[in-house]
Amino acid sequence: MLEAVFLSPFKDMVGAPTFLMEVLIGGVAAGLMYSLVALGFVLIFKASGVFNFAQGVMVLFAALTLVGLIERGAPLVVALALTMAVMVALAFAIERVVLRPLVNQEQIILFMATIGLNFFLEGFGEFAWGSDVKKLDVGIPDTSFMAWGVQVNRLELTAAITAAVLVAVMAVFFQRTRIGRALRAVADDHEAALSIGIPLNTIWIVVWSVAGLVAIVAGIMWGAKSGVQFSLSLIALKALPVLILGGFTSVPGAIAGGLIIGVGEKVAEVYWGPLVGGAIENWFAYALALVFLLFRPQGLFGEKIIERV
Repeated sequence: MLEAVFLSPFKDMVGAPTFLMEVLIGGVAAGLMYSLVALGFVLIFKASGVFNFAQGVMVLFAALTLVGLIERGAPLVVALALTMAVMVALAFAIERVVLRPLVNQEQIILFMATIGLNFFLEGFGEFAWGSDVKKLDVGIPDTSFMAWGVQVNRLELTAAITAAVLVAVMAVFFQRTRIGRALRAVADDHEAALSIGIPLNTIWIVVWSVAGLVAIVAGIMWGAKSGVQFSLSLIALKALPVLILGGFTSVPGAIAGGLIIGVGEKVAEVYWGPLVGGAIENWFAYALALVFLLFRPQGLFGEKIIERV
């Protein structure tokens, strides 16, 4: 009996391949969005070795700034340029006020600093732009069209393509550029990087600026999809399982982890959700991350650390 209940979703998949394809497309779109948020965490972690707890609020703050400027009459292009300038200025402020005084401190101290930054940005964003839910219209209709018999949402497709392009650019940036190699060197050893002439302060400004620009894109995509609201910062919680699956230092891992979780939770919710009362989508990512922590804590693409005593 239990076996029949477990196998029945597979029969549904085989019996309705078109619907399965729609579910998979939705999962890929969601997964690439998760990857986009996780990418911000990877950038900061690779450059400083600390988990940036404030990345989710950076996404929210970028979206709030953009929609706030639009509401005050700024054209979309001008508002986007000003938002980029704000996020770069924020990177300079973080480096000067938060990071520079904590150079070579324990990672837990830097982590606690990002928690403080999280609450500051959340409060400052509410003070500057208000706490009401705001609609963000970027000119992409939230409608669907048919392609080869499969229904595809235009907004989700655009968001997925944008996320895929940006993630690919970041991967090339880390692997092929001089700044990317410097970032990896700083992540490995701050003191060694300083000894060979890599300017630590400049690297931190660059990486936080890039993370801020990634936050703008993520904020636009998520804000256009579900509105700009303070619950937007909670998407950082879904990015954490993505990082556990892919590895905290791997850009390709952020892609793979996001796709696994995005597709997995959509398929589980649609096909197994009715059998267990639904809401699988809310906990699937965390359950999968727990399994990885038990059997492969470094993630799919993370480096296994062996310490000899």
